[in-house]
Amino acid sequence: MRPASTRRTARLGACAVAAVGLLTAGLAAPASADEQSDQLWIQAPAEQNLQVGGGDGESQSRPLDVGLYHDNDNFTVTDGRLSVDISGVAGVAEVTWPDNCAPSGTTAVCSVPAVPVIGGDYSPQVRLTLRAADGAAAGAHGRITYAAVATGGPSGTLEAPLDSFDTTVTVASGPDLSLGGIAPVTGAQPGSEQTVPFVLTNNGGERSEGFTATLSASYGLDFVTRYPECTYRTTGGDYAPMTHATCSFDQVLEPGDTYTLPEPMRVALASHALAERLDISVEPGNGATDLAHEDNYAIAALTAVNTADFAVEGARVTGGAGETVTAELGFRNNGPAWLGNLGSGDPVANVDFTVPEGVTVTSAPEACEPRTLSGGYYPRPTGAPRYVCSLPYWTLPDTARSFPFQLRVDRVVADATGRVVLTSGGPGGTSFPFDPKPENNTAKVVVNATPEA
Repeated sequence: MRPASTRRTARLGACAVAAVGLLTAGLAAPASADEQSDQLWIQAPAEQNLQVGGGDGESQSRPLDVGLYHDNDNFTVTDGRLSVDISGVAGVAEVTWPDNCAPSGTTAVCSVPAVPVIGGDYSPQVRLTLRAADGAAAGAHGRITYAAVATGGPSGTLEAPLDSFDTTVTVASGPDLSLGGIAPVTGAQPGSEQTVPFVLTNNGGERSEGFTATLSASYGLDFVTRYPECTYRTTGGDYAPMTHATCSFDQVLEPGDTYTLPEPMRVALASHALAERLDISVEPGNGATDLAHEDNYAIAALTAVNTADFAVEGARVTGGAGETVTAELGFRNNGPAWLGNLGSGDPVANVDFTVPEGVTVTSAPEACEPRTLSGGYYPRPTGAPRYVCSLPYWTLPDTARSFPFQLRVDRVVADATGRVVLTSGGPGGTSFPFDPKPENNTAKVVVNATPEA
């Protein structure tokens, strides 16, 4: 089994955002599963290409990032030990070990003191450096294999599945396009224009016969510069609205060449802009395969000075003993900004509902997860004392969402009150830094209110 790579799922676009959702569902702590289970995993690339040595016998070195993570954030996992076996790449690659690895022959044990749960800020903890072995010809290949154990989990020890993680290392020759880094922009004003740098270098040993570029702009960005080499389209529907550009440039890049666009790339921040991003990826032209895809991609992050007024709505219902009533909870983004968790795919917010005294939930919306009163796992979809309802990963200004609950009145309790609160689901709890009116992030569900309530 090989879990999905977080590097790939951070990319934008309909398919990528769907993958983000899969990552969140498949790799995050399983709130609706047994909270006493946990699993250790190894994060490693399936493949790594190395540039064949040149006429002087020298070859370029490349990083190989490997890490550990586990599933369940109810447990603290420490003392991770990643075992790396490079015997399979003898004569193919030479490996330089980092300081947190203790090598012995063709193996090493690498230390990971704290093993995290995977998330948007996850970073592999072990960086090996590889270069093609002297005399290795194009086409030579081998495997690096991994195993891992750590302290923690329900039994006190976690072990990654055996014989499940490896990296195939191949010596090759070809173009290697690399996008320069893009510094984030903060404090931008809605309505302003920004220049996004685009610097492309061929670090490979062969020319690139032109290249293709794919640009994906989030909903709060508009392309000001439009290139004749590009075609533009918008997407939406079940996914966050975006604008995409697919470009084909005929510029030949010889080994070592650097290229910039004929005109600077300008984007405009819309009036509803907040936390925006422009994702850029490139590939060699003429069907050539890039030697190292990890540097074919860059993100321009642009943060606007803007607000989004999130609000939650409660309900007041009346019913006699034995009757079932509907309490419809609500969320609304009053704007002016939109918000999209495009990198993580996490809900923009959760509606957290504590059930009033004297009633039982007989039907809950599909997006609402049953919990114990303290927030733990609850085994049945109905009858829970608390529910957490997840919103989509994006919300536009002036959009609303409702969560109707069927409540059976078991006994009449005057002014029975349940709490409704909007939470971020992250370390900030109920904090939304962009929200100018936090007071409307809480509400009540009142059953059988007295006239004074």
